[in-house]
Amino acid sequence: MSIVIQSVTKLYGEQKALDNVSFDVKTGEIVAFLGPNGAGKSTMMKIITGFIPASSGSVFVNGIDASTENPEIKKCIGYLPENNPLYPEMYVREYLGFVASIYKSGNSVKKQIDEIIKVTGLTPEQKKKIGSLSKGFRQRVGLAQALIHNPSVLILDEPTAGLDPNQIVEIRNLIRDAGRDKTVLLSTHIMQEVEAICDRIIIIDKGVIVADEKKSNIYSIIKRQKQIIHVEFDKYTDKSGLLGILNVAKVQQINNTVWLVEAEGQEDIRPAIFTFAVNNNLKVLSLQKEESNLEEVFRHLTKG
Repeated sequence: MSIVIQSVTKLYGEQKALDNVSFDVKTGEIVAFLGPNGAGKSTMMKIITGFIPASSGSVFVNGIDASTENPEIKKCIGYLPENNPLYPEMYVREYLGFVASIYKSGNSVKKQIDEIIKVTGLTPEQKKKIGSLSKGFRQRVGLAQALIHNPSVLILDEPTAGLDPNQIVEIRNLIRDAGRDKTVLLSTHIMQEVEAICDRIIIIDKGVIVADEKKSNIYSIIKRQKQIIHVEFDKYTDKSGLLGILNVAKVQQINNTVWLVEAEGQEDIRPAIFTFAVNNNLKVLSLQKEESNLEEVFRHLTKG
């Protein structure tokens, strides 16, 4: 395991930011670490990276105790904090050289900087001051400093916060590429990002883990008491006919031929809709059951 969290609790005075949290992240996984604001995500990430100590419990990264002063743990972790602290008066290359020197990269520093600038798409901005860069390029610099020493573990706290849709896709691709040979723990509020790049999802609420599932399994957490069906016919039909199907409670017309059908219970009503179409001389062009999505699962687990 790259990251092992064992019964970690963090107290701020009498307030519990983390309450007996345990999980692990395997080598090569990209894991989403989700939760509402104040749930304990950033606190957990700071403990993993050794920025703050746990009140109790243990954290190991590549087998090294995160609570120790062992410099090897710093070498194996790349960390992008939520607020991406940079030196705005420094030039991009200058800053990356400074970060590389901290890790004592030796004679290969220039080669490392050239490579990471290329990988993160900073080539056109490399001679500019960080303070003059757009939000998107500052995030790239933040990722570059997290990657400059080629760590085996990446801890990324809100890496796409405040970016426009194009920038989000670019940073997402960078993270996906990095995740091919690294372990990535990623915090974000953008559910599409999680669904696009993560293998596994951990959800924390009020300092407690409320879900830890593979992405393909997490949607089954919600057992809906109703079904929502999108159906398109080849021509118009009367609303009253659809309402006459057993268990159908509500029908909404989207356009002349497309309907949203809501039904009670768990029994799949798509066969009944198909039978209705046959009996009314209609062709079914599409018939799709709306499944639970990650946002719905997140609200369900953290609404209380």
